[in-house]
Amino acid sequence: MAEFFQFESEFVESLRCIPMQVRLNLDTCGVKLKLVHWSGFNAEQKQALVDRPCTNLGAIAQYREFVQALVTEQTGAPAKTLLIEDQPAWLDGAVIPADVVMKAAGLGLAIAPTQWAGLSSLQRFALIKLSRPSHENRNFLPAMQEFGLA
Repeated sequence: MAEFFQFESEFVESLRCIPMQVRLNLDTCGVKLKLVHWSGFNAEQKQALVDRPCTNLGAIAQYREFVQALVTEQTGAPAKTLLIEDQPAWLDGAVIPADVVMKAAGLGLAIAPTQWAGLSSLQRFALIKLSRPSHENRNFLPAMQEFGLA
């Protein structure tokens, strides 16, 4: 079952932007989906990417194939691929990534190790994505608040 965050509420109903759950799946299966690709998908295709499981090796491979088929159908070529990390940071409840620590500190906040460990992997993923310097991270503070960290 898909999980959406409150900070995504302005676009989740219309699926105008790629929700964190789908972004997690894309990183898990190693596909670099651009917003232009996402925008070209119809409502059923977007919903299928939300609903489709991506939790074990077989499902991950099927998710990758499905996304690549959609992109190839739309553009004539598959999407770029991403390196799939053996131990992604969002699965590690013991180590808070430096970008997350720095982004929180920039807002006058700190995340205790026990708080980080208590987050779901999707919540940790969201904070990691929202703290990257290259990302428009206006949702970092709302995510911190939603997760009980601010």
